[in-house]
Amino acid sequence: MSTINWMEEVLKRKDELVKDTQEFLRIKSVLDEENGTSEAPLGEGIDAALQYLLLKGSKDGFLAKNVDGLAGHVEMGEGEELVGILCHVDVVPEGDGWSSDPFGAEIREGKIFARGAIDDKGPTMAAYYAMKIVKDLGIPLNKRIRMIIGTDEESNWRCVDHYFKHEEMPTMGFAPDADFPIIYAEKGIADFDLVMKVNHNSVESSHEQTIILKSFQSGRRYNMVPDFAEARLNTTIHDDKLLAEFNNYITQTQLLGKGYVAGDTLVFELEGQSAHGMEPKKGKNAGLLLASFLKGIQLDKDAFSYITFLLDYFYDDSRGEKLGVRYSDEITGDLTINVGKMAYTNEAGGSIGINLRYPVTNDMEKTREKIEEVAGLSSFALRNFSDSKPHHVDKNHTLIKTLQKVYEEQTGEEATLISIGGGTYARSLKAGVAFGPLFPGRPDSAHQKDEYIIIEDLLKATAIYAQAISELGKI
Repeated sequence: MSTINWMEEVLKRKDELVKDTQEFLRIKSVLDEENGTSEAPLGEGIDAALQYLLLKGSKDGFLAKNVDGLAGHVEMGEGEELVGILCHVDVVPEGDGWSSDPFGAEIREGKIFARGAIDDKGPTMAAYYAMKIVKDLGIPLNKRIRMIIGTDEESNWRCVDHYFKHEEMPTMGFAPDADFPIIYAEKGIADFDLVMKVNHNSVESSHEQTIILKSFQSGRRYNMVPDFAEARLNTTIHDDKLLAEFNNYITQTQLLGKGYVAGDTLVFELEGQSAHGMEPKKGKNAGLLLASFLKGIQLDKDAFSYITFLLDYFYDDSRGEKLGVRYSDEITGDLTINVGKMAYTNEAGGSIGINLRYPVTNDMEKTREKIEEVAGLSSFALRNFSDSKPHHVDKNHTLIKTLQKVYEEQTGEEATLISIGGGTYARSLKAGVAFGPLFPGRPDSAHQKDEYIIIEDLLKATAIYAQAISELGKI
């Protein structure tokens, strides 16, 4: 048993920790490449969050380094070996329907509410304070401890890709970006688009009563269940009838939405429920739900093909059953499919952005071939494919044994090993696991409106991380 009372050390710094966490969360660090610069390639907000940590680290006596605006690190300790703590400062877009300012970091009922509170800026600050406590106490380490700060975890992982091309790979480490006790296995994650080939003559050759779908839009990220969808139709013939049908649809489905006429355009808007793409069943996909309504309208040929494909292969099926790619294993469970982005215009055609998460024993090449085959039958082509391979650390590894010991001493609970569908920075390490911050039984608000972290849990996580850093730095 550790002789240091780690929670006591955290409580001495509670007010400062909470204040700094709020300050950090108030930085709107959402990807903004359009306004990026050479110094801030992913936008001002993300750069401000990165600079915040680097400046803080420098002031607190850590070695701080900015790696080309795409990543950075703060480091302490001595020795040849390096222990990594992989965090990220970028957050997904805030979405709609918050009870308070998504970047206000308001405290209510013992919780801090903000985008990034649980994923991953709250846990990042907990890990930072854990390092600071170990440093303040002057605990001797025979390894270097380095917090590696990413900026693009929610999108393309360009940060760690760039970082590890220029900086050394830690011997072992953890990412405070998922669940306690210890996540030792993560599914593979593939993002790709299914792009529809367009027949531009379909509108002219359609029946005079056909309604033209001018545009259909839903979703911002591959890894988020879309919480809003909009369709614009070119019609004045059936406006009243269609508005009545839409109102009836939202009443029957108990969804929120509205239909209205804007000039010569009939607009339908529908709200769903956002959730992390790792488990689409936790959300309500606004795009697929609006598509199910549009299926009942006599749309032009291209629009009909797009909407039909969406519904035939993805509606009410997040396991790939309809595509013929369903798969499951004992280590990581089911293959899952999230339809994260949908975009269609009657001029450019349509695309569907997919986030597919597959078990560690799944053959992704065969899965991809099957999807290409099925998509091709409906004149869709697979484009922009990216694949992050599954990650798995042996349960007897020193890293896992050490973290199990720490978790059990701090909580009194068994440190069971679990697997997830989410991808954390742990997979970018040769020997890395995800370690908290979400405690067993706590709801996961990541990527949802009113995201929060419980202050009590923030403090507990900090104590766990402090002991973990101390012990990993000595073994």
